[in-house]
Amino acid sequence: MTETTRTELLKPSDRYSAETIAGFREKGFWRDGSLSGHLDRWAAERGDDRAVTDGYGELTWSQVRGQAYRVAARLRDLGIEPGDRVQAQLPSWNEFVVLYVALARIGAVLVPSMPIYRGDEVRYAINHAEAKVSVVAGTYRKFDYQAMIREIRPDCPTLEHVIAVRADAGDDCLAWDDLIAGDDIPGADVLGPPPHADAPHAIIYTSGTESRPKGCFHTFNTFGYTVHALGEDVMGLGPGEVMFMPSPITHATGLAMGVTAPIVLGAATHLMDHWEAGAALERIRDHGCTASMGATPFVQMILDAYDPDRHDLSAMRAWATAGAPIPGPLLTEWRARVPSCALLPVYGRSEGLLITACRTDDDAAALATDGCALPGVSLRIQAEDGGVAAPGAEGEICHGGPGLMLGYWGDPERTAASIGADGVSATGDLGRIDERGYLKVTGRIKDLIIRGGTNISAGEVEDHLITHPKVASVAVVGMPDRVLGERACAFVVPAAGEPPTLEELTTYLRNERRIAVVKLPERFELIDALPMTATGKVQKFVLRQMLADPHPGTAAGA
Repeated sequence: MTETTRTELLKPSDRYSAETIAGFREKGFWRDGSLSGHLDRWAAERGDDRAVTDGYGELTWSQVRGQAYRVAARLRDLGIEPGDRVQAQLPSWNEFVVLYVALARIGAVLVPSMPIYRGDEVRYAINHAEAKVSVVAGTYRKFDYQAMIREIRPDCPTLEHVIAVRADAGDDCLAWDDLIAGDDIPGADVLGPPPHADAPHAIIYTSGTESRPKGCFHTFNTFGYTVHALGEDVMGLGPGEVMFMPSPITHATGLAMGVTAPIVLGAATHLMDHWEAGAALERIRDHGCTASMGATPFVQMILDAYDPDRHDLSAMRAWATAGAPIPGPLLTEWRARVPSCALLPVYGRSEGLLITACRTDDDAAALATDGCALPGVSLRIQAEDGGVAAPGAEGEICHGGPGLMLGYWGDPERTAASIGADGVSATGDLGRIDERGYLKVTGRIKDLIIRGGTNISAGEVEDHLITHPKVASVAVVGMPDRVLGERACAFVVPAAGEPPTLEELTTYLRNERRIAVVKLPERFELIDALPMTATGKVQKFVLRQMLADPHPGTAAGA
């Protein structure tokens, strides 16, 4: 690790006063400890019990511990030290859980990448985080991740090792099966002491209004706040519970609630690597799942596929939803058809995983909101003049507290712009808080499209599209979608000559620019000129109004 990167390893004292830090600990918001310490406990108490399943296999608590500690030892042999970054792009498989524990045990920093990402996004994450190791699947859902890494590896100067999971390793990478091989359980003499809970734990990259994502830098304490506040206090996870996780566990939601919370609290977890509502209902039944958390569109698709004569949701107690507001009719239908399972709206972001949540005893009016601030969270609505908005008035949502990241990795300017001296972060989201303290998210200041709970930076897609020779200028906006919440629509001013087609542009983005499929525009409109303000900014609200007009698109579908 170079001297430059050492300075980027933020500490709580860089963000908070000694009094604030002491308060977090005294009130139980920061409980210290380590992820591996919790795993040690459950392996000792319930070693033969099932800990994690993924539809392909299962691991007991003892097996997770043994495999994870052997991987940790091999990583140490490869020269991975505390604070070094390891990028991982895996589906929601058992191996990811083992890797996560291995990294946490030796103090290496997890840098997860969603499986939908392609060369451009993965190269950026590896280089920005200065990752020394990349852990990837072989071929998954007809995409060759090893080939992608081979292609971008010459452009990643810090990348020293590649580890292939469920694949033949080849000459240029290591095989996962070799790392987990054996039956020994290395101890502290090999692995060293577990890291402190204030040490670097994970860097979660998230898209925003800018073209490039930001790395949200978390410690185990900032991550652990959500585990206890949401997983334990709100959802009641613990031994005997089974968490169903349909969200990718390389996403903040999936990692925190599908992996970290079950390990800390002693609940089993069932992972789903590819969403399909009918299969999800079968897995919930077959694995005795009792709780879940996922994007709001999952809930709609569950209801669309649910047949009480075939499916059994009786064991489910709670389903937390995030990523998009829950429409009132959806909430009403859920309560009528699945009365045993509380649907709990949650609001959070990668910067601060948990900000507000509803509880199982909230009334109907509360469930129509995004919940109230959890203990320890400071929440306010900032008016245009910079003051605190009156109850019911709309403004920018701002929050702080023990679950807030320490900062953006390697980007002090963005950190300073996002988090004030008082430790409160501006979200870029609009909302209002009622007299009872319940938040309602009403919109976004930042230019973001939320498709099925996945954040898509419109600016990033625009930056790629403008490089196409048939595109003179372009603006990308979100269009409402009943199931996914939003889909991307590109308004294109064509260059001289034959105009482009939607198929041309999406093929170009997929094959030439190598961006994730989820980011591809799904509607396309040719336009003579983009609507502009007097200062030259695109009036995207005008484009959204155009989408609301009942006229056929120039092209649709992707």
